[in-house]
Amino acid sequence: MTALDLSSPVAVVGTGTMGQGIAQVALVAGHPVRLYDAVPGRARDAADAIGARLDRLVEKDRLTAADRDAARARLTPAGSLAELADCALVVEAVLERLDVKQELFRELEDIVSEDCLLATNTSSLSVTAIGGALRHPGRFVGLHFFNPAPLLPLVEVVSGFATDVTSATRAYETARAWGKTPVACADTPGFIVNRIARPFYAEAFAVYESQGADPATIDAVLRECGGFRMGAFELTDLIGQDVNESVTHSVWQSFFQDVRFTPSLAQRRLVESGRLGRKSGQGWYDYRDGAERPEPHTAEKRPAPSYVVAEGDLGPAGELLAMAREAGIQVREEDEDNGTRLVLPSGGELHLADGQTSVEFRDVVYFDLALDYRRATRIALSACQDTSPQVLAEAIGFFQALGKDVSVIGDVPGMIVARTVARIVDLAHDAVAKGVATEEDIDTAMRLGVNYPLGPFEWSRRVGATRVHDLLEELSLREPSGRYAPSLALYRHAHAADSREGTP
Repeated sequence: MTALDLSSPVAVVGTGTMGQGIAQVALVAGHPVRLYDAVPGRARDAADAIGARLDRLVEKDRLTAADRDAARARLTPAGSLAELADCALVVEAVLERLDVKQELFRELEDIVSEDCLLATNTSSLSVTAIGGALRHPGRFVGLHFFNPAPLLPLVEVVSGFATDVTSATRAYETARAWGKTPVACADTPGFIVNRIARPFYAEAFAVYESQGADPATIDAVLRECGGFRMGAFELTDLIGQDVNESVTHSVWQSFFQDVRFTPSLAQRRLVESGRLGRKSGQGWYDYRDGAERPEPHTAEKRPAPSYVVAEGDLGPAGELLAMAREAGIQVREEDEDNGTRLVLPSGGELHLADGQTSVEFRDVVYFDLALDYRRATRIALSACQDTSPQVLAEAIGFFQALGKDVSVIGDVPGMIVARTVARIVDLAHDAVAKGVATEEDIDTAMRLGVNYPLGPFEWSRRVGATRVHDLLEELSLREPSGRYAPSLALYRHAHAADSREGTP
C-alpha cells in the first residue's frame, strides 16, 4: 500500500494551532487541502494564517515564491462538511472530547467515499473508541502529530482495535511522503511518547516532594549530567502545568489508576493555585518581570584526593578511571567480586546510584548516572546526615578535579538521572512486550518526540538491563507501593543478559 497520490485532496477539520499545522504540512507536500471549522469564518482566518506562514518561509529561503503561490492556490476554506466529499484523507483536530469526535466522524462517514481514509490527531483519547462510532472502522486510524506540526518530524501512526492493516500502512506511507518520520503504534493510553515519558516528570517531582533537591538543582542535573535538553520543571512550565498534568491524569485513569503513572500532588497544587507556567507568569519558576532565576545548588571547591582504589567493574561509569588519571589522581585497580566502587583515602566509598541509600552503610556516597561522564558538566552526589564530612569532601573534590560542578542532594534512592532512566527503560521494555511498538520505533519516538539524548533501548544497552532491573528492585524495596517494581519484560532481558555473561 503506497502513500496518497499528491493529486488527492486532503481535508483538515478543526483550525486551531494543530489543525493549521497539519494543513500546512499536507499543503507544502503538494496536496490540495480543504479547511473546515464549525465556527463560521475560522476556516478563512486559518487559511490566511497559513498563507502568512508561507510568506515567512519564503523570506527565510525555505520555500520559493512560485511554490508558495502554488500552495496558496491549492488551499481552500470549506463552508460545510459536504465540501469534503471528494477528499481521500480527512484529519480531525477538534476538541478533545470523545462525543464530539464520534459525532463528527459519523457525519463524515455519510459524506466521503468508502475508500476515504479517516484520521484523528487525538493525543489522549482511544482511537478504538472514536472509531467505534463508525460503520466501517477499518479505515480509521490515529495520526498524532507533535506541535508545531510543520517543524517536529515525528508522527505516531496509531492502529485502533478495528483498523485495517492497509489503512494503517497507507497512513504511515503518506506521513513519510510528507517528510515526516512515522512510527507505528498500537492503541494504548498515551501511545508511545506520552506513555513512556511519564517518569521523566514523575521522578523529578518525586525527588522534589521527598525534599531531596529543589527544582533548579534537579533540572540542572537532568540537563548537565543526564544530557536531556530541558529539565522536568522548566519543561512542564513551557508545556503548561495544566496541560502536562491533564495528560498524566488521562494516562493514569486509562490504565485503571496504575501506580506507575500516579500524578504528582505537588503539580496538582501548582495547577490549583493557577501557577500554570510561562503562560501565567509563574509555575515552578517565576517568569514575571524582574524575577531572578534560582541557581542550582553547587558545592564549594574541595581539594582532590591524591588517589582512589577502583574495586570491581564500574560499568557505565568506567570512563571515570581514565579521567581521574588524566586529572593527576592515582588510580589503583583491584578485582573484587563483591561490589563495584571507588574507595577514597579516608576509607569512604563512591558508588554509582543503585537504588540503595547512604544511611544503610557507613560512609558511602552515591553519584548519579551520566549520559557521558566526559561531556557532563555537573554530577550529583547523595549522602546522609551521618556521612563523614571528610568523606563527602573527598567525593566532591574527586569530581571537581574532573572538571565537574557538583550538586549534593538528599539521601534519595536512585538519585535523579538513574531512577528516571531506569523507569523509562522499564516502561519501554514493557511496551514492546505488550505489542505497543517495536524497539526501533520507541527509540525513534522518544528521540524525536521529546528530544531525549538516547532512546530507552539505547540507554538499556549502555547501562545494562541487569543493572536497570536491580536498581528498580532496590527502589521497590525502599518504596514498596509497586511503582518501582520492574516489569516481567525487563526481568526477562536482565535474566537473559546474566545467562549470556555466565552468571549462575
